Amino acid sequence: MPDPEVVEGDRAGSWLVRLDGRDQSLVDLTDPTRLAFDYVRRSGDVLDALGDPGAPLRVVHVGGAGLTLPRYVAATRPRSWQVVLEPDEALTALVREELPLPRRSGVRVRPVAGRPGLEALRGANADAVVLDAYDDGAVPADLVTDEALGVVREVLAPGGTLVANLSDTAPFALVRDVVAALSPRTGHVVLGAEPATLKGRRGGNVLVVAGPDASLGDALRRRAASYAAPSRVLTGRDVADAFGGGTPRHDA
Repeated sequence: MPDPEVVEGDRAGSWLVRLDGRDQSLVDLTDPTRLAFDYVRRSGDVLDALGDPGAPLRVVHVGGAGLTLPRYVAATRPRSWQVVLEPDEALTALVREELPLPRRSGVRVRPVAGRPGLEALRGANADAVVLDAYDDGAVPADLVTDEALGVVREVLAPGGTLVANLSDTAPFALVRDVVAALSPRTGHVVLGAEPATLKGRRGGNVLVVAGPDASLGDALRRRAASYAAPSRVLTGRDVADAFGGGTPRHDA
């Protein structure tokens, strides 16, 4: 694995975690509720909308990097149970040394890849699984198959929600295939991304949210409208119209 590094961020107390020259996380030690990266902010919006405000959550994070989102949950929802699946032990060691977690954060990092880590967590009754794992800039193939998403379903509680950050470009083959795999399994699929990405002008992060809560899409749309940076949220028929026609991928 490439050597990770921590460099100064955009203001005092903030730090960028980089891997192979790519910015993986921005951690603000003075304000753990600050989510500077847009797709991380939108992931935080999903977690904010789950359950009662401020109540503890059970969250499984597939991919850790600087542990920005786990820190956010620990700050906004004290006493939450969180497990992070991060196979890069050198990265985790660096983050623990340079950007230590608060005491009693409730965050546990397991040195295991996403798929085997999820399989070991079957029955965890998680409120949310956050899929934000990358290998050389791409989502690992074994995390986006029909079988893998079935394992996620077994990790989640009956009312649980999947939050998947997928990097893709038009015509969005990956997003379409994941939507095709999720649609029969869940009541509602919501997508969020920058308008330029959705229009195919450039590649980017597409947030795929799947769960039983019909009101989640409206909550995310209201939150997106409050930001200066443009963001679109698709729900219901708009998801099928814009990202239909995919075929679930399968394990080799």
